[in-house]
Amino acid sequence: MSYGRAPRRRFTLLAAPAAAAALALTLTACGGDGNKAGGGGNTNFVTGSGGISTVDKGDRKAAPKLDGETLDGKQLDVADYKGKVVVLNMWGSWCGPCRLEAQYFSRVAKETKDKDVQFVGINTRDAKKGPAISFEKDYGVPYPSLYDPTGKLMLRFPKGTLRPQAIPSTVVLDRDGKIAARSLTALDSDKLHKMIDPLIAEK
Repeated sequence: MSYGRAPRRRFTLLAAPAAAAALALTLTACGGDGNKAGGGGNTNFVTGSGGISTVDKGDRKAAPKLDGETLDGKQLDVADYKGKVVVLNMWGSWCGPCRLEAQYFSRVAKETKDKDVQFVGINTRDAKKGPAISFEKDYGVPYPSLYDPTGKLMLRFPKGTLRPQAIPSTVVLDRDGKIAARSLTALDSDKLHKMIDPLIAEK
């Protein structure tokens, strides 16, 4: 499936100066050439023809602590979902490709709910919650989203891992809470299943 390309622009996530200097993470917003970007360092990942990067089970690294307040004001810690396959989707209400993929994320989240899969959104670069909450209502998003207006959660992914480097980005964690797969472009249902299904099957 192809997606229209939104106008290209670049932004640097706002963060504490020390963190920004240490990670020097500049993201491509909304549909840049994300799949060409690596995780930095020795990532041991393989990027397939569909732009999905994967890591062999023995080479995976633990996800960083991802916690905070959700768009509906509740506290959420991704670590609480250990034992499930976790799909992390970085999105913004302002992002055209995010709107294109939203229907597929909602659909696949419902399809895989009974297979120990948990979707979690990370909403970024929305200065206020209102537009993001409206986005979720418009697309029937059935899962929670952490509110991350300055991108600090995305900056927690360490060098040498499959870091989210674009909006949208999707990172999938295995049942042990380790980073197993990543895409830096918008996804449809087939590509989502391509990322998730092998991890569901893992023992």
